[in-house]
Amino acid sequence: MTSLKDFSLEGKNAWVTGATYGIGFNIAKAFHAAGIKNIIFNDIDQEHVDRGLASYKEAGIENVHGYVCNVTDENAVEALVKQIHEEVGQIDILVNNAGIIKRIPMVEMSRKDFQQVIDIDLVGPFIVAKAVLPEMIERKEGKIINMCSMMSELGRETVSAYAAAKGGLKMLTRNICSEYGAYNIQCNAIGPGYIATPQTAPLRERQADGSRHPFDKFICAKTPAGRWLDPSELGGPAVFLASHASDAVNGHVLYVDGGILAYIGKDPSQVND
Repeated sequence: MTSLKDFSLEGKNAWVTGATYGIGFNIAKAFHAAGIKNIIFNDIDQEHVDRGLASYKEAGIENVHGYVCNVTDENAVEALVKQIHEEVGQIDILVNNAGIIKRIPMVEMSRKDFQQVIDIDLVGPFIVAKAVLPEMIERKEGKIINMCSMMSELGRETVSAYAAAKGGLKMLTRNICSEYGAYNIQCNAIGPGYIATPQTAPLRERQADGSRHPFDKFICAKTPAGRWLDPSELGGPAVFLASHASDAVNGHVLYVDGGILAYIGKDPSQVND
């Protein structure tokens, strides 16, 4: 019988990649509220790590360990996993959150830009998951959460690389489940809808005439909730997938989208400025 204690993360250590702000930071805060023992995060340079540590301190979260690491550098990731084991302990939960997006029409996008998005958004999660899996296999327990997207299911102008990466990440999630489910390892994904983060801020900026950005109106018209979602709204789903409450859930993409995948939408002109 499931009880509230099954949703507890007490005694667990969670590594959330790129969790200096936005979605990753809010997931880490939710883990803290669920009783997590240690939060581990990394970012690309010391400046970002220091900024993240300051944000956690401001939020009153002290059990945090920040490291500099590029998730596309396999040697650096392997070295960091060893360092985490020595300094913090075992990695019970991995959230592959680090990612980028480049909004460039496909015919104008360089191979270099396309490859960079694929490397960070798809190859990075492969490298990090590969590095943490051996200990999870040995322990016969572990949780991996990959951050997918609406673009794991839908296409849109200017995001060919991002959609390709997130679609691939959905299938990587299912394949990790297929290969390692027998070791009591659950690998699932969260597919956020349109979230109000610094990454999406340009799409929500007011126009020169004071009107709402056309894409802002489009998203509000396409989402039954009629709004962009707050990063904190991903916390509950993340805690569920990280906890024993989801032990029978594997290879699943949980879309936290305000209903966007279920709704054909309405005319954006009906959305007030």
